[in-house]
Amino acid sequence: MSAPAIESISRKAPGKWLTYFYSSFADDGVLPGQRIGYWLYLPSHDTPTPLPLVVMLHGCSQTAAQFSQGTRFNQLAEEKGFAVVYPQQSLRRHPTRCWNWHEKKVQEGHGEVKLIVGIIEQVVRKYRMDRTRIYIAGLSAGAALANIVALHFPEMIAAVGMHSGPAFGAGHSRVGALSVMQTGAGSQGRRAINALLERTSNIPPLPAVVIHGRDDAVVRPVNANQVALQFQVLNRLDSADAKPVVLKNGKQRAGRNLSNPYRILDHYRGRKLMLRVYDIERLGHAWSGGDSVLRFNASEGPDASRLMWDFFKRHQRLPSARVRAM
Repeated sequence: MSAPAIESISRKAPGKWLTYFYSSFADDGVLPGQRIGYWLYLPSHDTPTPLPLVVMLHGCSQTAAQFSQGTRFNQLAEEKGFAVVYPQQSLRRHPTRCWNWHEKKVQEGHGEVKLIVGIIEQVVRKYRMDRTRIYIAGLSAGAALANIVALHFPEMIAAVGMHSGPAFGAGHSRVGALSVMQTGAGSQGRRAINALLERTSNIPPLPAVVIHGRDDAVVRPVNANQVALQFQVLNRLDSADAKPVVLKNGKQRAGRNLSNPYRILDHYRGRKLMLRVYDIERLGHAWSGGDSVLRFNASEGPDASRLMWDFFKRHQRLPSARVRAM
């Protein structure tokens, strides 16, 4: 693995900030090979057990370094003791670094999906990572791709987190993607999840946490509702599995808004939390509780990074689960 040009990053976390490339040719030997850069954060303190790994996929017009700074995931990883990997979309694949989540081949588990999975395998092989605790999350287009990776590799991913992401299964063009972002995937999304279940009848349950701002005009909240329905179908949850909605009030101090009001909707299978949805008032298209010095981050809470980790740490993929040969 060789390193791409190092990008400057403002960070306070004392761990290692490493840069690498992944090449698909090294795994499948097929030309032309695809190459993608990524950044890896390793906490400074040694642990006697393998580290959990969180894969973080940035949104459009963001770099991996900006995403790590905006979400403050490195600082959280240092505090909680896990590693974070940040793949970065190439400007050659998209002029504003958007992941091509709307492409049919990507939604079918190819293209950029295989690149992300290749990065995960490369990191797990090189470093001491816990294969039973690999999580994936993202913002906007990154949330959409994180979802697709998890849907096609649920035996690898223990849980998925989507912040301000579009629903799965529709689009298939840039114009179509804009339509999904505004109106959701509709019946195409339902058909896509059902088709996935038909193709993979033994697909394991896939825990998911969905975070969305009620004032998001870029990826409208209808997408969060449809994503939640898709995960209810995928995890075979019904209305009896839903708990009463929990309301959380906003927080102010000295006239400053520290946290927006939000709602939590949980779905359990037995005692296991399978789906959690955060509906945040007054939040637009931005990472909740992020570093607002950077675009697509809102300083007002709740802290989406902590919400995601609090969900992820509940879940572990059983070691006996089948892992695909890459």
